[in-house]
Amino acid sequence: MPSQLESAMDALITVFYNYSGNEGDKYKLNKGELKDLLNCELTDFLMSQKDPMLVEKIMNDLDSNKDNEVDFNEFVVLVSALTVACNDFFQEQQKKKAN
Repeated sequence: MPSQLESAMDALITVFYNYSGNEGDKYKLNKGELKDLLNCELTDFLMSQKDPMLVEKIMNDLDSNKDNEVDFNEFVVLVSALTVACNDFFQEQQKKKAN
């Protein structure tokens, strides 16, 4: 039976490949595939944002090699950054409760 961390890693890989290659390179997300992934997998995050250019900005930030696609390594950067931001938010909330 896989550990929690192994299951999380498997989920990241599975989610990425569920969306990549629907419109082109099966190992990369184009802008449309990234938008679909964000809309379906990070719905609450997107709904809380007010910037209509958010997907475009995310794409530009993630696309480190500027090929207009996001590979798995670039995708993991997004997930890591969002995870760190969530952790920081929850730690701050805990500190406020303690005071």
